[in-house]
Amino acid sequence: MLVMLCLLLFTLVSLVSSFHNGCPKCGNFEVPYPFSTNDNCGNLRYKIYCNNGNLEFPSLQGFHYKILSIDTNTNSLIIRPPMILKDTCSSSDLSQGGIRLDETLPFNISKHNTVLLLNCAESILRSPLNCSNNSLCRQFEDEMEEGSGCKSRLCCHYLKDSSMNSHFIRVRSGGCTAYTSVVNINPQDPIYQWNYGIELQWLPPNPNCVLENNP
Repeated sequence: MLVMLCLLLFTLVSLVSSFHNGCPKCGNFEVPYPFSTNDNCGNLRYKIYCNNGNLEFPSLQGFHYKILSIDTNTNSLIIRPPMILKDTCSSSDLSQGGIRLDETLPFNISKHNTVLLLNCAESILRSPLNCSNNSLCRQFEDEMEEGSGCKSRLCCHYLKDSSMNSHFIRVRSGGCTAYTSVVNINPQDPIYQWNYGIELQWLPPNPNCVLENNP
């Protein structure tokens, strides 16, 4: 009986240890637990990709966003906003409808993001967003090369807060076709010092439930 208990304990310890197996570096980027870049490391509910030395975060639609930083102290990561195509003033993820997270996974879009919506239809004026001439999006269009193709078109900005859906930023034809995001914006800072990115937060794995690590 004692032998069986010891074997069971050893098996459980080994199983838990395997889930806490850290992944190898991706280029110069450390891959901290719980993130997983392959089936043999990390926690598979925190799947990211290593592509040519860059870490990438997948949206629900399978669009990949480059990871700029990971902070395990705050359970947050920052991904690069999609490229804005200058000739058409559209985001590179427009065909995907913008960024949408899988709501069954432990990630959400944080409340630290100020979203700039560009090339918007007039119907956006019925929303509570700031679409005035003083909107922060005007500075982006006037002073940043990436936004220069969107000048003289309706644009708005808003702070992503708890009253909004925390799993997507939407763009679409007939609405707003492009966007970018700034983390912890200070409007008094020069625009080139803004921290461009989309901050995501994650819930830590449940330490009381090993099986939840299965995809």
